[in-house]
Amino acid sequence: MPAVVVIGGQWGDEGKGRIVDLIAQGASVVARYSAGNNAGHTVINDMGEFKLNVVPAGIFYADKTCIIGNGVAIDPAILLNEIETLSTRGVSVANLFISDRCHVIMPWHPLIDLADEKMRGDAAIGTTGRGVGPCFADKVARIGIRVGDLVDAEAFRARLSFVLPYKNQVLEKLYGLPQLDFDEVFDSYAALGAKLAPFVRDTAQIVHDALDRDETVLLEGAQGCLLDLDAGTYEYVTSSVPSSSAGGAGIGIGIGPTVIEQVVGIYKAYMTRVGNGPMPSELLDETGIMLRKEGPRPEIGTTTGRPRRTGWFDAVASRYSAMVNGVTSGVLTRLDVLDNFPAISICTAYETEDGRTLTSMPASSVQLSKVRPVYEEVPGWLAPTSRCRSWDDLPPKARDYIRRIEALLQTPIDIVSVGPERDQAIIIHNVLKVKPRK
Repeated sequence: MPAVVVIGGQWGDEGKGRIVDLIAQGASVVARYSAGNNAGHTVINDMGEFKLNVVPAGIFYADKTCIIGNGVAIDPAILLNEIETLSTRGVSVANLFISDRCHVIMPWHPLIDLADEKMRGDAAIGTTGRGVGPCFADKVARIGIRVGDLVDAEAFRARLSFVLPYKNQVLEKLYGLPQLDFDEVFDSYAALGAKLAPFVRDTAQIVHDALDRDETVLLEGAQGCLLDLDAGTYEYVTSSVPSSSAGGAGIGIGIGPTVIEQVVGIYKAYMTRVGNGPMPSELLDETGIMLRKEGPRPEIGTTTGRPRRTGWFDAVASRYSAMVNGVTSGVLTRLDVLDNFPAISICTAYETEDGRTLTSMPASSVQLSKVRPVYEEVPGWLAPTSRCRSWDDLPPKARDYIRRIEALLQTPIDIVSVGPERDQAIIIHNVLKVKPRK
């Protein structure tokens, strides 16, 4: 069987966790391939509500192998705490494995992250301050520390002996921060490495072995395509290498592109964004507040706890992400949030300051911040959808809205989510041979 990639088609927070939890039924391996603990997935199942930062959302199936791939940045303390929390609540982590090629978030990374944001002033990116960006910057600069180094005390000491003096100079001379003590860093992180060691493997080989057995591998993305380092609204994007697109999935897990045959794109029925950067359809009025508060779960960031910016569905941005990712199957989430709106708007184009109409996303964040959304208004359905379990159960105007989104995306919508519970998923066309879970 081929590998299947799940990506977020907007600025993250599209509900990828609950969709991965659903369609993981049809996979043998579920692998996270990018980002770090700056991204979060919320999953609700019969065991309760879980907030995952790094562990793949397939962890709730004891028969699935879950992998944290080489494209993920690891904060050892946070990951170990997440593993302990899952174990304490009865979730098996026996089949969880971490790539020895993952880069490690070291104690200087959050310090630099926060200091950089402060230095940027009004141009701050709006990062989570978790040190993920500086960790990936070190990866590219070839001065990073990897999990394979961390679990080998001798290798870790040798690597830290080179990296820490360099970073201490950066902390002191560039940011005016105190230097870090070598022994304190070594002792604390060597101890964390020893605790992580039982989970560390050559995970690329595990994935290849599964593919050789004709098993399906589900590659779980984090954040969203519009935060992708190359494809997103630069410079207000993630620093992950590989980034939040389907093209980076193979690199982030250690497989070639020829085995990826399906890309599932997750789209919220409206738009949200956390952090700074342009968002053409953002609503700063009562309607935006209503979007944030409607439904069983308010729009609050899983990882950051920050209120999300909200707006009408942006078909221009969403179609762009479908195009650059080669999305073959679309999923529309949180449709139930729109239940109480008498009219719903869809952004179908942008109008520039000089009166030009754009139907594709400009590369410049400055230009994107100045466009005016061109809206198409459709009637709302003013009826609850959270109890709908089939296509025919949905109100006719809700079905019309889905079909309009499908036409604008130029991608089939195969699953519609009407709530956070496992059984609140309407499967229109089968994805990985799954069925609603109760």
